[in-house]
Amino acid sequence: MEHLGSPLADELFRSGHLSAVIGLRLADDREVVVKVRPYSPRMAACVEVQRRMFQAGFPCPEPLTGAAPFGGDVGDDVATAEAYIPDGALLPSVDHAASAFAEAFARLIRLAPRPAEVSTLDPAPSWAAWNHAGDGLWPCPEDGVDLGEVAGADWIDDAGRRARDRLRAGHGHGGSEAVIGHCDWLAGNLRWSGDELLVVHDWDSMTADSEAVLVGFAAALYSTVNADELASVEDTERFLDAYCHARGRQFSTDELQRSWAAGVWTRAYDAKYQHTVGQPITALSEHEAHERLGRTGSGSHMP
Repeated sequence: MEHLGSPLADELFRSGHLSAVIGLRLADDREVVVKVRPYSPRMAACVEVQRRMFQAGFPCPEPLTGAAPFGGDVGDDVATAEAYIPDGALLPSVDHAASAFAEAFARLIRLAPRPAEVSTLDPAPSWAAWNHAGDGLWPCPEDGVDLGEVAGADWIDDAGRRARDRLRAGHGHGGSEAVIGHCDWLAGNLRWSGDELLVVHDWDSMTADSEAVLVGFAAALYSTVNADELASVEDTERFLDAYCHARGRQFSTDELQRSWAAGVWTRAYDAKYQHTVGQPITALSEHEAHERLGRTGSGSHMP
């Protein structure tokens, strides 16, 4: 009533991992999605980016509120509400998947506001926080799991370390000014109508980084055949080619290498998390880590 001007009529669904995501039908027949998650100073900027993107015509849910305190005390949870956009396919056609995902990402990067135009997007989500300020190789996941509490696997740590070192070696060089983009370009966060993008979800995953790094995340995380299978090395190559074509410029050798390094980082982070919590390691294989690292310009040797 306070924020949306109508009482609740029905609950449509409830889901979520790091957030509680609840679909609601209001008494005035509007269908909305309410998300509740722990407070972070970056939430306000995420909502503002989403609002700006909606106003620019990008296919995303219309934000209906800002980030509002949800709970007894300031600093507890925050809630947001957005229009509900149902349906859509998880993937475009197989033959056009790389170009469809890459062109959608290029459009997002082109339309997004500059980092200086919104409040802070720090800290980056953990799977994108290759340059985090904490001790050790891995940042702390949002659910508080200590990625150092379980020994190994050494090849994952080595892949993450070498990817981070390659990213840091190019950090701050010319042409790497920060832009805003989506750092969780998983198939599960997009929906399609044929090969046309219907909607992008999960606007909590906005972050500011160099274009090459953000593109590297996306190129490594999207899917082509099955939404549960991340991009192969060849899929990533096709995405990077399609992205540069859509942007109308080729990446420099350094940018391309940093894109590959960013993909290794985020996939190695997920693999480390899977190993730590005892899940099967599906985010990255040792062989694929070799292949991807070989494209970062830092050599492919791993112990």
